[in-house]
Amino acid sequence: MHNTQLQRRVVRTLASAQVLNGVGVAGTVAAGSLLVSTITDSETLAGLAQTSAVLGAAALALPLARLTARGGRRLALSVGYICGVIGSIFAILGGAHRNLFFMLLGTFLVGAASAAGYQARFAAVDLATNETRAKQLSFVVWGSTIGAVAGPNLMDPAGNLAELFNLPRLVGPYFISATSLLFATIVIQIFLRPDPYLTAEKAAHVVQHKGSTKAALAHIRSNPKALFAISAIAIGHVAMVSVMVMTPIHMKHVDVSLRIIGIVISVHVLGMYAFSPIVGALSDRLGRVRVIQIGLVILLSSTVVAGTAAAGDAVKLGIGLFLLGLGWSCTLIAGSAFLSESVSLEMRPASQGASDLVMNLAGAGGGALAGVIIGTLTYGWLCFFAAIPAIILGVYSKKLVLVDN
Repeated sequence: MHNTQLQRRVVRTLASAQVLNGVGVAGTVAAGSLLVSTITDSETLAGLAQTSAVLGAAALALPLARLTARGGRRLALSVGYICGVIGSIFAILGGAHRNLFFMLLGTFLVGAASAAGYQARFAAVDLATNETRAKQLSFVVWGSTIGAVAGPNLMDPAGNLAELFNLPRLVGPYFISATSLLFATIVIQIFLRPDPYLTAEKAAHVVQHKGSTKAALAHIRSNPKALFAISAIAIGHVAMVSVMVMTPIHMKHVDVSLRIIGIVISVHVLGMYAFSPIVGALSDRLGRVRVIQIGLVILLSSTVVAGTAAAGDAVKLGIGLFLLGLGWSCTLIAGSAFLSESVSLEMRPASQGASDLVMNLAGAGGGALAGVIIGTLTYGWLCFFAAIPAIILGVYSKKLVLVDN
């Protein structure tokens, strides 16, 4: 099969799997925070659900990268999705029995599905050219749109499904998650053939040498382009996670319905994914650094809009969270493309795994601190603190001299 035809098939397959992954993971975000809050009777601890999920994504980032180097993208993605299926089952048990350990173990393993979803974007660029790398990557990110927007809106019917089994309504989204992630695994196993990474490796005659994570981190530290790319990805992610995960808790202060909360989260996810192809095209046309800078400005705007919104102002919160998602999209897509083209093929899996590790650890820290800030200060202060890293990187990007191709 010609590489161009294979690349189209790879992107279609990855995008299809991302639709299912989006349904599985996005619907559990608000439900997980609310479930932990219910189990512990503490808003301060509500952030543990997302923190656990992000830690799961971080913990699986390097193993999935190693699986890619050894057996290709199909193996790594399938393992990640199956971990998500198992995690959904644990979360259902934890929610049903008010068991915090099972609940957090479940969200940790669902985070593995997020790790697979993040690494799917890198699978899109294994066979891409420099001129189309960001655009191809963005199509896979865009594939998450349908599922990720639909996921939170399935909270209500999923709750009805859970009640049929005499289970708490909030475990319903985890039924949806287990099913959709299982189908995502099937799609990857059947259609992601031949494997894009193994094909690119064979074409480049990279057989024996594989870059280790330690070598990748050393290379990144000495490579200004790669370091800036990872910083952009991590800072965009920490801002997005910390504000997004606490928005349902903020809205619950005035007893906003689950349906309205679901709509606000859906609008946020729409911002994250729906405009990905445009962001990718702009990254190829304007340059990666310029689009990262645009993303940082959008992130700062989002913290101002959301941070000044009342708990019951769903419209203003929706606008703020939409901008939050759009800014994240710019930093993720442009940063990921910039990273992939800044390292050699044999170093890519390890570098990409290291990138996702740093990104998710930053998100985990942000989620944990967000719960403390909400418990001791206010949602407005949370948005203020989330803006600080973006401001620092924005100032740094102006001073940094990069040759951005």
